[in-house]
Amino acid sequence: MSHGQYCASHTIVPDMTEDVLAGHLQELRRGTVVMAALATLRRPTYGYALLESLAEAGFAVEGNTLYPMLRRLERQGLLASAWSTDQARPRKYYRVSDEGRAVLDALLAEWQTLHASIADLG
Repeated sequence: MSHGQYCASHTIVPDMTEDVLAGHLQELRRGTVVMAALATLRRPTYGYALLESLAEAGFAVEGNTLYPMLRRLERQGLLASAWSTDQARPRKYYRVSDEGRAVLDALLAEWQTLHASIADLG
């Protein structure tokens, strides 16, 4: 009989709260994927390679989530893109813009502030 499972931080979580925790962890990751993408796109990267990089870093994002987000960030001026036809298949490369870097810096600063505030509560 299992008395719990480990979550990502290696904390034992009772079985009955496992689903609740999974939902909250998904929300937390969803809220941070923009920061992760902006940080990764400091160097030009095409969509599928970005998916792989994010997955390797622990951000499991699906293509049907990532590509609309990339288009939205581009419309907002946070990303720039360019098509490359150097290979057999054309690829659209994205990179963070100057405005995107500023937004990323602001988001990271807020993230640190929130983390410190939560630590102070505990």
